[in-house]
This record gives sequence, structure tokens and C-alpha cells, in this order.
Amino acid sequence: MKRLSLLKAITIQFLSISLIVRLVFYFWSFSEIDFSITHFLRTLATGLFFDIGVISFFVLVYIIYLMLLSNKWVGSVFDKIFSYFYYFLTTLIFTFTFFAEFTFWEEFQNRFNFIAVDYLIYTYEVVQNINQSYPIPLLLTIIFSIVFLLFFILKKRKVFVDTFASPLKKQRGLLLIGLVLPLIYGFFIDNNHAEWSKNRYENEVSKAGIYSFFAAFRNNELSYIDFYKTQDIDVSFSVLKEKLKTSKEGLFSAKKHSIERIIKGDSLEQKPNVIFICIESLSADFLAHYGNTDGVTPILDSLLQHSINFENLYATGTRTIRGMEAITLSIPPSPGRSIVKRKNNRGLYNIGDVFKEKGYDRTFFYGGDGYFDNMNEFFGGNGFDIVDRGRGYLFGDSFTAKRTNIEDAEVVFENAWGVCDEDIYTKVIKEADKSHTAKKPFFDFIMTTSNHRPYTYPEGRIDISSGESRNGAVKYTDYAIGEFLKNAQQKPWFANTVFVIMADHCASSAGKWELNAAKYHIPALIYNLPNRGAQQVEVQCSQIDVFPTLFGYLGWTYTSHFYGKDITTFTAEGQRAFIGNYRKLGLLKQNKLTVLGDQKTANFYTWNKTTNVLIPQKVNEAELKEIISYYQTNDYLYKNGLMKRKK
Repeated sequence: MKRLSLLKAITIQFLSISLIVRLVFYFWSFSEIDFSITHFLRTLATGLFFDIGVISFFVLVYIIYLMLLSNKWVGSVFDKIFSYFYYFLTTLIFTFTFFAEFTFWEEFQNRFNFIAVDYLIYTYEVVQNINQSYPIPLLLTIIFSIVFLLFFILKKRKVFVDTFASPLKKQRGLLLIGLVLPLIYGFFIDNNHAEWSKNRYENEVSKAGIYSFFAAFRNNELSYIDFYKTQDIDVSFSVLKEKLKTSKEGLFSAKKHSIERIIKGDSLEQKPNVIFICIESLSADFLAHYGNTDGVTPILDSLLQHSINFENLYATGTRTIRGMEAITLSIPPSPGRSIVKRKNNRGLYNIGDVFKEKGYDRTFFYGGDGYFDNMNEFFGGNGFDIVDRGRGYLFGDSFTAKRTNIEDAEVVFENAWGVCDEDIYTKVIKEADKSHTAKKPFFDFIMTTSNHRPYTYPEGRIDISSGESRNGAVKYTDYAIGEFLKNAQQKPWFANTVFVIMADHCASSAGKWELNAAKYHIPALIYNLPNRGAQQVEVQCSQIDVFPTLFGYLGWTYTSHFYGKDITTFTAEGQRAFIGNYRKLGLLKQNKLTVLGDQKTANFYTWNKTTNVLIPQKVNEAELKEIISYYQTNDYLYKNGLMKRKK
């Protein structure tokens, strides 16, 4: 067995360190876990099961090497070089991954998932963010020190001596198990099998980070009909059309599988400029209006008193591209990857088409490179011009969008994610001046970046030092909005400009429940709306409803393919919000939450808003039929190209 000493040592080494990491995550999240000895042991046992799967894949190469290498080459220079290299490479990968898991868990309270896969594509932003957020030289020193310490321990225990001194004899049968294990895990063990508990944290701790990463890589798009509950598609469209009907809805399309309809304005049409500020990661609970006592949003809290304030509005997802999908297309979240990141996402009917119908210029502003998360492809392919901090990535030949770069001379401060919010607002004002001079109404979609790790911004603006904390980033974000509005007020176009401000998602969505409803609550307001005073709107609604509501306030008649509705037409029973992550799809109706899972499951809860506890309920067939109608039809329309605008 001595020939297998290194193989055995690597396996034990990985399983031991992984156990330590799992225990750290468990006690890190202990306040969110419903502790019991049975659950604790099951968490460890499930984790061990998946760890065995991970190590079986990593040792596969070495097992094949041991089986193929002739005994006369055992202990040769080639054998030593290959074995040492294999050991250092695998140990380095494991050690680096474990450190990366800690940073990922700190940010998302999850094992590696979709987000980690996406981040691999955008190495510049991610590497810069890590470099600006963490002491990289120190971390690399620690990582390599651990690798060499482990090597030294194996050396002292003569693991390498034993490996190179003994030929392979009767162990080939044992090695066959190592060949079979990866096949079993690869074909029969799904990452979802780790989700045995109703407590989300227990499920996440039970997983193995590397296994979760490759599971997300393999399943980055989920087919609704394959993974979720369905019903007859005609039934789904019939139910959906009933839910979309309001007092302003005109005749629906005669096509069975279409939600195209005419929305009728009930007042004289107004056409002010519209500037939409989509704020990165701004949870409602950062605002004093919602109980925060840190005083980090004085501007936004003041604006709420002079605006139409959506008091009870929820984000559809947990990432920027999910918010963009909801706001721009006015649809519920799609399972798996956001449509912003998918193929065939050009030419989709979106809010920009309504603005185009009314004669507006449409521009998407982003302080970083819009190549990130496919934003330029999505907005450029759907009728928007682009203003960003590009690094040379160009549109394909089929794009007609104009792209304007934020030049070096226009930048006061820049970090991993792009220029600071003040810089992007300065650019917005310049472009607004041009549109005003050309006597063309404009719709500007601004995506901010400053409220994002590493939380850095220009010094001297607020009383919290740059890079110190999330609170500092929130306060700077708030400050920059205030400065923007001050500058805009000096412009001749200000009086005829409406400002819509809303978050893309919350700062964190983690919780013990499969969907943590409270962590989807975001602020949203409409400021400077003509002929309308301040109002606090209590209606429960979604990101997808904001622009249809604005169009209603402006008295517009337009063609709609939207799931979003003018909330002034909502009945008490018709209030609802969509929430979800890349696997769970939720429908929140007052305090009732229905959740569809990707194993064709449906769970029903009563949500205690005060304690944020979900209380399981029995199956409700009416609610099940309703939630399926929203999500199944959304998937059907996208997959069959029926979201495309008419040419």
C-alpha cells in the first residue's frame, strides 16, 4: 500500500481541511440555524459525502497515472517530478479555493454558485475588486505558507519516500474504485441532493464549494418545463390574462399565446424628460424612513417626503442583472440565468420601446465597462445608446447603438467597478444638455456602482473614510444623488424632468428560509412629477410595476407586452410581488408566499413580516395555478421568440 501513500495523504488532507471550513461556516451562521445534534451530524455527513465526490474527481488523474506507469519507472526522476507537481498543484488549488470560499461566504452567505461562475468571465473587474478589498500579498503569503507547511508535514512523515520506494502490486483493484466514483457522482449525484433541510444555511453548509461551483457551471440555464411545475399552457395564458386586466387595459391580442394589449391613458399626455437612477445594492432598511438609525441616507429620506414613495415594493432578485431584467422588460424573474446574460436577448419589447413611441432618446449610463455582465449587449441590442467607461470591447456589426466613452479627463475617482457616482452624474448632465439643445426629450437609465465592495469613493465628501464600510458607501451614494440633483436644478431642463430612483436589489438576500422575503424590500420613488404632489403608496408591488405606473401618471396610451401594471389600478386582492433567486421562484401576496423549486416542488407559507418567519401551509390550488401561470408563460414567451418587438 506504500505506493498509494501520497494518494491517501492528499485525500485525508482535503477531507480534513474541508471539514474545518464546514465547521467554521456552521458556527459563523449558528444564529440562523435551528440547532439539533441530529441536524448537525447530518450536515457533517452530507458534507463528507460531497467532499468525497470532489476529491474523487481531483485524484482521478493521479489514479490513472499510477495504473499506467510501469513499475520500473517507480521512483524515477519523471515519477518524482510528476508526483511533486501534482501534489503542489492540487494543494494550491484546494487552499486557494478554501480562502475564496470565505470571501464568497462573507458576501453572499452561500457556497459557490451562479455568481461565482459569472465572475470567472469578468476577470478584470473581479481581480481589481479583490485587490482593492483584501490584502492580496498577505493572503498569497498565507496560502503558499500553508501549501509548504503541508508539504513539510508529508515530508517529515516520509509519505514521498514511501510513494517512490514501493511499486504498485495488488492495489490496482482498489484503484478501480477511484475510477468508478467520479462516474457515479457525475451521472447520479446532483448538487440539489445536499438540500435536505428546510433551513437554507444547513443546506449550504452541507454542500462542497467546488462541487457547487461545477454544478452551477453545468446548469447555468434552467429549462422551466424540465425543472418546475407546469400546467396546460393554454390554462396558464388564460389565468395570466385575467390577472393582467385592469381598468386601463384595452383589447388583448386575439392570439392565444400573447399578452399584447393597449393601455389607455386617462388624462392629457405629458412628455417630460425621465432620468432613472438604479442604485446598486440599496436595501430599504438602510433608510431612516424604514427604521435605520445610522443616518446614512439623509438625501433619500428627504426626497421621500417630496415624492411618490413606493412604500411596499420588492426586488425580483438578488443581482443587478436580475433587477435590469425586471425593470427593463417588466417581467417576473426567469429561472437560472437572467435574460440579460442569455442568447437571443436582442430586439425584446421593453420600456425603451414605449419611450421611443413617444419620441424620446434612450441612453444607458454605466460607470464601468458595460461589457461586464453583458449589459452593453443587452441595452445596445434593445434600442439604447451606451455611455460607459469602456476598455475597447466593441459591439457586433448588427448594433445600431451609439457608444460614448467616459474619458480620463472626466474622471475624478475610479475603482474596480468603474468611476464614482459623481463622475457618472456629471456625464449624465452633459448628455442631457445636448438632448435639451437638440429639443429632444430623453430617457436616461443610470446604473450606479459606488455602493459595492470595495466601498471606495473620493475622500472628503462624507464623514466616513473611503473603503471603511458598507455604511460609508451608502452614505456616499446618497451624497452623490444630492449633488446631482443640486446641479440638475440649475439646468433649464430640470423643471420638465422626472427622476425615478430605485435599487436594483438588496445588499444581502441571505436567510434561513428558501426565500427571505424581507431581504427583497427596496426603496423606490418618483420625484418632480408634473402636477402631482407627494404621496406614500402602500400597495404591495414589484420592480416590474414602476414604469407602467409612471406611464399611467403621464397619461400615456401605448402598446404593452408587460407583466407589470399601473399600481393605481390594483385591487386589494390583486396586490402581489415577485421575488426569487436563480433557482427559487416566488409569488408574494400580502403575507402569503408561494415558492416554486427546481425539483418540481411547490411550497406555501404565511409570512410573519414582523419576525420574518415563514410558517408552512397546506397546498393552495388557486395560488399554485396563479404562480405557474406567471412563470410558465414568461418562459414560453422567451423560448418561442414571442417577446420580440414587431419590426
